[in-house]
Amino acid sequence: MLTYLVYVFKINNSMIPTIHLTHNPTKDEIKLLRHACENVGFFYLKVGTSEGQDELKQLQRQVLSQSKAFFALPLDIKKNISDSKLNRGYTGFEEETLDPMKQSKGDTKEGFYIADDISKDDSDRYNPDKLCGPNVWPDNIDSEEFHFDAVLFKDVMVAYHQRMKVIGFTVVQMLALSLNLPKEYFDSCFDTNPMAFLRLLHYSSEQSNMEEGIYACGAHSDYGMITILATDENPGLQIKFDEDDDKNSNRNDEECWIDVAPPPLGTFVVNLGDMLERWTNGRYKSTVHRVLSKTGRERFSMPFFYEPAFDTIVTCLPSCIGEDGIAKYPPTTSGQHLISKYKETHADFEHK
Repeated sequence: MLTYLVYVFKINNSMIPTIHLTHNPTKDEIKLLRHACENVGFFYLKVGTSEGQDELKQLQRQVLSQSKAFFALPLDIKKNISDSKLNRGYTGFEEETLDPMKQSKGDTKEGFYIADDISKDDSDRYNPDKLCGPNVWPDNIDSEEFHFDAVLFKDVMVAYHQRMKVIGFTVVQMLALSLNLPKEYFDSCFDTNPMAFLRLLHYSSEQSNMEEGIYACGAHSDYGMITILATDENPGLQIKFDEDDDKNSNRNDEECWIDVAPPPLGTFVVNLGDMLERWTNGRYKSTVHRVLSKTGRERFSMPFFYEPAFDTIVTCLPSCIGEDGIAKYPPTTSGQHLISKYKETHADFEHK
């Protein structure tokens, strides 16, 4: 049986609780998870028994190694490994602008998107309108010239993507329990064709300069259900942590941004997204965060975005309606919510 441990750290005067998450968590453990979701929206997650930890760490090392090998390829090769309609494959430096009000240029990062690999011949699942289609893989690259093994790259990424889907599904079940719902409440939204995106990210060595509007990753809240992040040892992630829930308010950055230490391999940073905030009527926080490059070193990370199936209706849970009986957000669908956000922030996204 897999065991899930959330490691927590003191942030200013607030404490994110330490929670032992299993398939049969105690009431006290669920209460502590609820506290983290309602007050911070972020937590550290350590996955597995000692044997499972070793396997996961080894897989993460392979992902980081293959990610570095891919991003070391020449730009003229990388930029052709892309599908802008499905939002797959390579995205270049400055292609994404997550905080346009403050950024003078796009994020100083490049990326590579991977999702479920659905063939065009799969008549039941292939549907570009719903972001369901084939991945774009870096095939036909001279391995000797560029020291890049395309077959190994694909095998490692597929294995990691599948492992993360299992972890994501279990985390969503634990979140259901924390909302006083049956553990299986969200299962139907995820057990068939969930939108599960692995994104490899490479941040350049360019140092961030807030006065000049240069950010490694602009301030934003994530769009979906949950994000499960693994990173290398380099710092950079910061979260906005205060009592004001207004994501677009202007105030002194130095007073409300705090660093999130990079976790060791085998441990993740988990944060909640906008869809879960909508579902819970704002009760669970989709916390604004950003990345600043202060060290002058490159940084590699691999966020995994775990979202409900495209047609899932996201509307306020009955248990989260307040005494006034008002839902803060209108109903939407998971897919349309994501597409609208991609159009706002990705210069190359061409979904119709």
